[in-house]
Amino acid sequence: MKLLIIEDEFTLQKALSKGFRKLGYTVDAAEDGEEALEFYFSNQYNLVILDLNLPKLDGLEVLKEIRNENKEMPVLILSARTEVSDKITGLDMGANDYLAKPFHFDELEARVRALLRRDFKTTPTVIALEDVKLDTSLKKVFWNDTEIPLTKKEYGIFECLMMNKGRIISGEELIETVWESDADIFTNAFKVHINAIRKKLPEDFIKNAKGQGYYVE
Repeated sequence: MKLLIIEDEFTLQKALSKGFRKLGYTVDAAEDGEEALEFYFSNQYNLVILDLNLPKLDGLEVLKEIRNENKEMPVLILSARTEVSDKITGLDMGANDYLAKPFHFDELEARVRALLRRDFKTTPTVIALEDVKLDTSLKKVFWNDTEIPLTKKEYGIFECLMMNKGRIISGEELIETVWESDADIFTNAFKVHINAIRKKLPEDFIKNAKGQGYYVE
């Protein structure tokens, strides 16, 4: 899962990014409204965490631009604006949730999980294919009920493939989904991760469509 965190307070931005990365999320972070929209329109995200008091472009303007492009993107407002009227405005403009500062990280993470479950309501928590199971709540993969040890990057790649089973996913899309946007990632490094996953799974479980990408079915 890839998050976009839009927060101008540097210390909080770093703390949030670190916290979600520890939980296995891929994170991009923007510190002003203009940078946020550059990130958003250049990458694919599963959820946006949005502060309202932003430099250059107010958070509500960022929300408006996101909603003009995508009505379904989960957006959680995280703001020091605590008046009921502020919450009503944010929700009326299309935010899916609103959490006021100060807050507890565990509550924020729980709300993110809830929004992602809602976003993928047609996708079960456990996705099974042959004898392989992906548990998105535990972020673990099992083969014949034995856990397969995967690194965070390997899990992210495999999760993307399983959630899109039957569809060919290009290497570029997998990289964009699993790596931060400023990561220095080369094709060879990506192939190392793909090959490592394939060795841990049944033979030919992850298939390669030559010149197009990878898929499971």
